[in-house]
Amino acid sequence: MADVARAAGVSSATVSYVLSGKRPVAEETRRVVEAAIADLGFTVNTMARSLRTGRSSIVALVVPDLSNPFYAQLAASLQKELRPLGLHVMVCDTQAVRDEERAFLREAVQQRFAGVVITPFRLVAKDFQTLSAAGIPVVVSADLPFGDADLVTPDARAAMRQALTEVTGAGRRRIAMIAGPRDATGGDPRLELLRALAVQLGTALPGRLVVRGEHTREAGAAGFERLMRMKHRPDAVFCANDVVAIGAMDKAEELGIGIPGDVALVGHDDASFASLVRPRLTTVRYPAPDVGRAAARLLIERLEGRVARKTVKVKAQFVPRGTV
Repeated sequence: MADVARAAGVSSATVSYVLSGKRPVAEETRRVVEAAIADLGFTVNTMARSLRTGRSSIVALVVPDLSNPFYAQLAASLQKELRPLGLHVMVCDTQAVRDEERAFLREAVQQRFAGVVITPFRLVAKDFQTLSAAGIPVVVSADLPFGDADLVTPDARAAMRQALTEVTGAGRRRIAMIAGPRDATGGDPRLELLRALAVQLGTALPGRLVVRGEHTREAGAAGFERLMRMKHRPDAVFCANDVVAIGAMDKAEELGIGIPGDVALVGHDDASFASLVRPRLTTVRYPAPDVGRAAARLLIERLEGRVARKTVKVKAQFVPRGTV
């Protein structure tokens, strides 16, 4: 680092700030330092840091379904933020299985990971106690808080209200939802939010029009078929996420049901494929890159010594396309 500082004509502290992002650095100074780093081929000595701190340079990203592009986008964003600090992201796919979730947390303690970013699916707050005891910072990406862990959470009320207003404005009154499983941690906040908004807008989301399943394409297809077999079937279906919505579209085509002609469909997350399918999927965008950046910043703050729990809300946005 001293060699880089001499070549750039700055202090070692300035070089550290450029590498870590701990403090703002003038753009011209940053360019000079980055050029010196490139010329000298400087890299952060993560092995030395690991020996000094007793921790590895690995940050575990624990997600319930890596086949969902949302989590791939989150991983890319997280890695982009952490890589300049000499930290590396290891992605762990739990398939929404509690035993797998707990196994990855044990591994994080055993291997002394630098930190954990997790979207828990069937964990409870006490499952994080071993991480806390080991001094491993945790950032949770979820709709609800988990104990003392930092939280990145959606601010989705306005976007969901817009989505429901769009649906009811198109004359749809029988609103249904393909929701998550009953045993998911924390219940189903997206379902509860939609129910509350439906009441405010003078409609309803009755229990008989809520079907449940995993957050998978197959569950989306099965849930949609169940709704369409009802005597008084719904004319609008909200889905737990975009993967579920794609499964619903698959089944609609198989059953000869038109979207949006017969049934309006709304997804959630705005995964990369949502604008590629036909008709293009109307959805609520929960921007994965923003989630990744927020999680990285919270983790870095924890590694720098912040103790108090912190929550960051990421604003969701209604994206009208072709399925309403």
